[in-house]
Amino acid sequence: MVGIRLGTFSDGDGRRFTGLVTDGDTVVDLTDTDVVSGPVTARALLADWDRVLPRLDALTDRPGTPLDQLAVHAPLEPGQILQSGANYRTHVVDLAAAHHAERGTRPDAEIRAEVAEMMDRRAADGTPYLFVGLPSAVTGPYDDVVIPSWTTQFDWELELAAVIGREAFRVDREHALDHVAGYTIANDLTARDQVFRRDMPEIGTDWFRAKNGPGFTPLGPWLVPARDVDPSDLRITLRLDVSVMQDETTKDMLFDVAALVAAASEITPLRPGDLVLTGSPAGNGMAHGRLLRDGDVMHGTITGLGAQQTRVVAER
Repeated sequence: MVGIRLGTFSDGDGRRFTGLVTDGDTVVDLTDTDVVSGPVTARALLADWDRVLPRLDALTDRPGTPLDQLAVHAPLEPGQILQSGANYRTHVVDLAAAHHAERGTRPDAEIRAEVAEMMDRRAADGTPYLFVGLPSAVTGPYDDVVIPSWTTQFDWELELAAVIGREAFRVDREHALDHVAGYTIANDLTARDQVFRRDMPEIGTDWFRAKNGPGFTPLGPWLVPARDVDPSDLRITLRLDVSVMQDETTKDMLFDVAALVAAASEITPLRPGDLVLTGSPAGNGMAHGRLLRDGDVMHGTITGLGAQQTRVVAER
């Protein structure tokens, strides 16, 4: 049994709607149901998630439209997007080595050992590194992504995204997961050559430019309820065409989902429909020495959350 999967779809006439994917891969259109008062959107469902979830369970036996007759879009239009940097130990070590090697500063082994020790200290005594993403960067799980003309180092970062279903403000780590309604897949694409400001190196990283172009966050395909997901041990895999690039589990996180949600909620109220991205595991293009090119196809999966297929095209 697969369990409930929530998504956003459009039919042959272009009508977009929120639907429930059943075990038989049919989609129950929620438009004319009474699961919420008013228009049925993913955000509306999340705003009343505790009451809505049993109602969704009761709809799984309804007839629906075959999934392969519908277009699949991002499962929701998120509110805030909180992104996590440097949250997988191996990923940070790999990236640090790649960036330093590019600059020709210090031996690779020395950098890796130093950063590994730093990550161990962070995991024991530090706090998550969070920054803000733009909802306008979100696109569907099967949509093409355009490489902007202003980057020559376009990279992938497949990662787990937690979807908030109950307002969280200054919640502690022990209770943080009570505010997570579900999980989905995000590919947090990055223009690596825009991360550091060469014109003003003392200012540090420029995540706004590096991560927020249109289509930089393929999302979905599904929102899967948190009750059906163990975020502590999920395998994250990204293939570039036929080559496996990322293949890691969430066990390599420095800060787990609860820690990330708690840290984000310490600064700003998290509301239903907000996303907390949990960071990228190892295996990005910078580490492989192979960045995205026109015509590449990324295939991304996370245990129990479905699969993305995203083609990359050059800006024309």
